[in-house]
Amino acid sequence: MESRGLTRRDLEPYIGSRARVSEVLNRKRSLTMEMIRNLHKGLGIPADVLIQPYNTYKNAA
Repeated sequence: MESRGLTRRDLEPYIGSRARVSEVLNRKRSLTMEMIRNLHKGLGIPADVLIQPYNTYKNAA
C-alpha cells in the first residue's frame, strides 16, 4: 500500500466495505478468491503473491 500510495479507502472497491478492508489488513479475515481476482485485475498485483498462505489471528494457535 505504501509503495503505491494507497489508503484503506482505496481498497474498498476491490475488497468490500470499510470494515471488511480493516479485517483483512488486521489479519482477522483471509482474502477470498473474489477479492484476489479484484486486486489482481484492478491493481495489477500478481495473483501468486495474493494466494500465498498466511496466518490470520483467527487461525493462529
